[in-house]
Amino acid sequence: MLGQGLQQPRAAAASRGMQQGHLLLRSQWPALRPSRHSARCWCSAPVAAAETATQQEQQPAQQAKVEQRKRVLSGVQPTGKLHLGNYMGAIKNWVPLQDDYDTFFCVVDLHAITVQHDPKELRAATRNMAAAYLAAGIDPDKASIFVQSHVSAHAELAWLLECTTPMGWLQRMIQFKEKARKQGEDVRAGLLTYPVLMAADILLYGADLVPVGEDQKQHLELTRDIAERVNHLYGGKAWKKRGGRGGRVLKVPEPFIPPAGARIMSLQDGTAKMSKSAENDASRINLTDTASEIAAKVKRCKTDAVDGLEFGNPERPEASNLLTLYQLATGKNKDEVLAECGSMRWGAFKPLLADALVAHLEPIQARYNEAVNDQAYLDGVLARGAEAAAAVADRTLADVRDAMGFVPPIRRI
Repeated sequence: MLGQGLQQPRAAAASRGMQQGHLLLRSQWPALRPSRHSARCWCSAPVAAAETATQQEQQPAQQAKVEQRKRVLSGVQPTGKLHLGNYMGAIKNWVPLQDDYDTFFCVVDLHAITVQHDPKELRAATRNMAAAYLAAGIDPDKASIFVQSHVSAHAELAWLLECTTPMGWLQRMIQFKEKARKQGEDVRAGLLTYPVLMAADILLYGADLVPVGEDQKQHLELTRDIAERVNHLYGGKAWKKRGGRGGRVLKVPEPFIPPAGARIMSLQDGTAKMSKSAENDASRINLTDTASEIAAKVKRCKTDAVDGLEFGNPERPEASNLLTLYQLATGKNKDEVLAECGSMRWGAFKPLLADALVAHLEPIQARYNEAVNDQAYLDGVLARGAEAAAAVADRTLADVRDAMGFVPPIRRI
């Protein structure tokens, strides 16, 4: 039984812990139970609609307001080792969003096969990434955590959008140009079209906001362009005249870029993004690194010969990057960091940074290890998240199919 041995009273304690920003071990995890997502019914049957209407009339105004919260979606590829750039630049910023938004966080495994991959490693990495979401503080009672390929609407909508997207739009993508230049004739078609899959991921859920790094802004702009193109070609009054709902087919999302930590840079090059695919493991702090490994990497990281530390000097990218890591690990603001460290030399600052990173990651690593070792619980979280995600995604896909003129599927009784 999923989550067996986890007692129901722990749910309230877990929820309180999450609201206060604490990370809980598995012994404190909430038991699997119907969430706010799984309780929703998207059925079109008259009885279900009547029941839903009755329930809505009985709900207080405050509950109705909660149901109208804006929606956020984001995800990370299960490739390579999860590192501080993924965590501090993305996943950590998702945690506060789950209290104020309707949140969907997916492991985008379909994106991981645009290059050659090992099937065994992909399967393990997918679960590990989901475990990292839990370890970082994503609460499955507040957010839907799921695997992209578990919701078939992602692949189908991607094809429909590909047939609407001009080739020139995709050929202008900077990341495709850079990777295609490196891969030469071995470059795969999926690398060209994966921004359309990314657009499908976002548009399926009618996301109002999409947490992205600076390097993903171009892809989000493409998503907005695709949505507007679909709305222009297939939506509006013409759709209504064809017997459809009419109006906008797809919601056009807005980017959400965190003010700090939006782009964590390499420990070996302050001008290059920290990357899972970098050959040099010393260029990143992995979330599973031991305390001694973290200390060694920080000790060997690239610095400069200037006395004192400062933010924002383009001539000192490593100083800005390492100070940002310290700021995010300690929770201090820039002024507090500079007051403490501004006059330090690298020899004094590096041990301080290493200790802060170890202390920050220790509870996350403990929760991650327990999540990875409880596959039944983890798979239960993913199954519940996929069910909630599919309920929303299938409605959007049905709208797009209808607007584009497809015959609705005949459902057998």
